[in-house]
Amino acid sequence: MSIVTVQLGQCGNQIGFEVFDALFSDSHCPQGLCSKRENEAYQASCKERFFSEEENGVPIARAVLVDMEPKVINQTLSKAAHSGRWKYDQHSCFCQKQGSGNNWAYGYSVHGPRHKESIMDLIQKEVEKCDSLSGFFIIMSMAGGTGSGLGAFVTQNLQDQYSNSLKMNQIIWPYGTGEVIVQNYNSILTLSHLYRSSDALLVHENDAIHKICAKLMNIKQISFRDINQVLAHQLGSVFQPTYSGEGSWHYRRNPLGDLMENLVPHPEFKMLGVGNIPQMSENSLAYSTFTWAGLLKRLRQMLISNAKMEEGIDWQVRPPLSGLPTLSKMSTNKEFHFNTSIANLVILRGKDVHSADVGAFKDPALYTSWLEPVHAFSVWKTQRAFSKYEKSAALVSNSQFLVKPLDVTVGKAWNMFASKAYIHQYTKFGIEEEDFLDSFTLLEQVIASYCNL
Repeated sequence: MSIVTVQLGQCGNQIGFEVFDALFSDSHCPQGLCSKRENEAYQASCKERFFSEEENGVPIARAVLVDMEPKVINQTLSKAAHSGRWKYDQHSCFCQKQGSGNNWAYGYSVHGPRHKESIMDLIQKEVEKCDSLSGFFIIMSMAGGTGSGLGAFVTQNLQDQYSNSLKMNQIIWPYGTGEVIVQNYNSILTLSHLYRSSDALLVHENDAIHKICAKLMNIKQISFRDINQVLAHQLGSVFQPTYSGEGSWHYRRNPLGDLMENLVPHPEFKMLGVGNIPQMSENSLAYSTFTWAGLLKRLRQMLISNAKMEEGIDWQVRPPLSGLPTLSKMSTNKEFHFNTSIANLVILRGKDVHSADVGAFKDPALYTSWLEPVHAFSVWKTQRAFSKYEKSAALVSNSQFLVKPLDVTVGKAWNMFASKAYIHQYTKFGIEEEDFLDSFTLLEQVIASYCNL
């Protein structure tokens, strides 16, 4: 089954390119550590998901590119074409001459309705090229105007027109120090609208990815491209093919459906985070060896201490003792910042993968009391190595990881809203104070629900 990717705004298009490039590079990597037959099956599965074939044999990304300014889309098309390995369909792009000026309301209320027909037509044409549609993967930022405002509008229309297809939004959480003065307004409006129309929000925080680039990849001058490549690596480690079950040699057919089924058991909880291990520069990799026991021990501690990378993990954090009454479990959470999960998916790739023991992730103390570990935890495996790593593990988690950043963002937005700062820039494009209040109410409810796990 195929996934149609919708790349929105500057951020969405730049990340989208790196994602497709990482998927293609990995599936054509000669060091897959598996048999030729298995490698071919892996390649075919990746291609069915993300690429369609053209007459001259160059794969075309199953993607629609949308931006309100032409510069980034032109750069993205040209980079893909010059790679000589894969490309975008030039007829699957939509751009205009005027951006959204970092104003969510302009993207949502002006660009959205004005260009709805053209954008939805492009998406429909892409859908018609799929033999079978798994769903939509929508890549966008939260802070700007086009990615966030138009992104929320497009997702809403996908929900109306393709209500039976799954929609996963990959959203980039802005730097805490701020990129745009109104980024907190844009963020709360984006999140509250997506919460109503998307099936899952896969969140990456710019600050966390920046730290990975500095500490793990040893990059001195970090560019957006470096950040996007780390992001693409993490997404590839989730979306590349895995076996459909223990002992099976067939690859999963419906990646989005399987992800949602395993990770989103209730519509109130749809925030997903991704972490993976190991992640390091080529130079360090040459001197490193890994065992499954070591990788999984670190990955589990990253989960329960809410660490975004393996360096600087807090080993003091421990799960609360099972069987204690809820009250003491809550106080333990607060005291040690223990990160309670609703559901976790661990994805293992590489050598001797069937010997990896994931039993420690099945501890009931890791999860909310209303879901048994048998329903809350899943593991996907394949012997095919990912990228340059002989063994690697990814964790997709529906947990309390976003409570703090979300609370801070809502708080900052509310302080600005209480003094009516910049509200006029939104009301003149039809986003009323009532819409802000609805957004605050919905997100306060989300925060409360996650806090009460």
